[in-house]
Amino acid sequence: MTKQQLFEQIQKKRSFLCVGLDSSLDKIPQHLLKYENPILEFNKQIIDATKDLCVAYKPNTAFYECYGKKGWETLIETWKYIPQNIFSIADAKRGDIGNTSAMYAETFFNEKSSEMSFDSVTVAPYMGSDSITPFLTFKDKWVILLALTSNSGHADFQLQEIDGDKLFEKVLKTSQEWATDEQMMYVVGATRGAAFADVRKLAPDHFLLVPGVGAQGGDLKEVCRYGLNAQCGLLINSSRGIIYAGQEEDFAEKAREEALKLQKEMEQILVEANIV
Repeated sequence: MTKQQLFEQIQKKRSFLCVGLDSSLDKIPQHLLKYENPILEFNKQIIDATKDLCVAYKPNTAFYECYGKKGWETLIETWKYIPQNIFSIADAKRGDIGNTSAMYAETFFNEKSSEMSFDSVTVAPYMGSDSITPFLTFKDKWVILLALTSNSGHADFQLQEIDGDKLFEKVLKTSQEWATDEQMMYVVGATRGAAFADVRKLAPDHFLLVPGVGAQGGDLKEVCRYGLNAQCGLLINSSRGIIYAGQEEDFAEKAREEALKLQKEMEQILVEANIV
């Protein structure tokens, strides 16, 4: 999916919502355990209930890898179930030396070898350019680079200064030498608030994947106040707040209700910004 196609989906759905599929056996409704593959059934019902309200789905691969072979099969089948006009994100946070990163890229982008071809993958930048470029060799695929995250330990490294720049600012500056805003996005946590203004100074045109709205306490309006650009430029992720909104047989309806609340709020923001 190109940047323009993603923007068109945002305009069409009046939404920039990303639903995180962080699906775990101990958190999904217990009546689903009767199915041969409970997590896949859960994911399918969540997707069916929210696909008209969101523009992206983001399975966190750790929630699938932990179940071994069956977990990988579930990840593959989940990817296949995501409609092709919805942006798919493999939240894998990979990052290693070049030849290893090349294999990670094959894992998430090459359907012939892995049975998966996500639109994008999250990547850690710590090992530098040669750990990122193998992902960029795939046409029409995206790297979503970790920049300023929402976890409590982010300040241990990301806010440390190097030659007058914070480390996350150095990541933003340097990585733009590797790819344009047509192939690279950044992860910026919703709990960072006003820091989005600093990010936008360095990356005014890039899409930002924003986790942390909802269960983690991020404020949507504050994120948009500082982070919105002319093509929206934001993918706001909500995982637990949507997918675990209900625990009974109507869990998918409850998930839809929560997704709809966010979509309506996003629609108002887009209208006020003259984006739709």
